[in-house]
Amino acid sequence: MLSLVVLYTLPALMLMAAASDIARYKIPNWISLALVAAFAVAAPFSGLGLGEIGQHIGVGFAALVVGFTLFQFGLVGGGDAKLFAAGALWFGMQGFGVYALAMGAAGGALCLLIMIYRAAPLPVASIGWLRALHDKSNGIPYGAAIAFGAVAALPHTEWMAIAFAS
Repeated sequence: MLSLVVLYTLPALMLMAAASDIARYKIPNWISLALVAAFAVAAPFSGLGLGEIGQHIGVGFAALVVGFTLFQFGLVGGGDAKLFAAGALWFGMQGFGVYALAMGAAGGALCLLIMIYRAAPLPVASIGWLRALHDKSNGIPYGAAIAFGAVAALPHTEWMAIAFAS
């Protein structure tokens, strides 16, 4: 059971957040809440000790503080801040570095690709989300980079060892 939660829930919810952010520039709150709830269900049965679970919670809380600080300065959206924190909760200190590095690299690549896309003329027959993505007044759907970071970091965490040990 835990294997399914780890191997499918985290990536599926992250990819749903990415798709929503790209398509609508909005990450629904229920996705971040579902990530937190799935962690709360999986953690006690994973073999993590109370200290390790507490450390994961601490990393998630610190990420929430950082995310909302960035939100206050208009650097990220509120959904991005919440999704970043929910992901950090899953990775704790062990996987946070890989998560942050992969997310940052993906964010840089995403920004570059969108800048190139926005510099090109918009096709007349483009669909709504492509038009919104082309609009320079819109921000960057950073939820896609957060999701990439989470999916890329997952194999480097204790969750994979736990999933394959069961």
